[in-house]
Amino acid sequence: MIPPRGRTWAPRGARPVVRVAGRRGGRVNIAGVVCFKPGARPRMFYKLHVYHRRRGEPKTFTWRDHRDFMRLVHAQLDTPVVWVWDNLSVHLQQEIFDFAEEHKDWLVIFHLPPYAPEINPQEGIWSLLKRSLTDFAAADLAHLTRVIKRKLKSIQYRPDLITGCLPTTGLDLHDLIAAPDITNST
Repeated sequence: MIPPRGRTWAPRGARPVVRVAGRRGGRVNIAGVVCFKPGARPRMFYKLHVYHRRRGEPKTFTWRDHRDFMRLVHAQLDTPVVWVWDNLSVHLQQEIFDFAEEHKDWLVIFHLPPYAPEINPQEGIWSLLKRSLTDFAAADLAHLTRVIKRKLKSIQYRPDLITGCLPTTGLDLHDLIAAPDITNST
């Protein structure tokens, strides 16, 4: 619920202050995937997890949520996928490795080295999202969720933005022609 900071114009010495009426409760977690395939437009998928601070409610994605997300992306793309992950603790759970072993006919999982966000194209998407939310003050958790969905959907419909996140990683799509599909998630 705390918006990212940005710059704004104000009279010298008068710092602008935005008051947010609402509890500091709950949060929105996002799992995202960018997909690159030579000769096809890049795709982006996302899934939100809203935590309302209710008793017994999971605070973030579980390994089952990630498993279901991988199945959804595979069904949408209808092709084998190479899933590239950062080292988030849930990505390293044994259940995920067991799932990958069961479905090795369409799923291969690679892990990025620790602390290497500069080679992850999905980080560019998060940067675009955060910049679009600069100085945004949400009225409540539902409002924040709606705005995040709208911003992510606008990124989905702009393949040039998704493609623009690839060169900063040092990867070249033409070098990936031998790979059937590259799917990247964080």
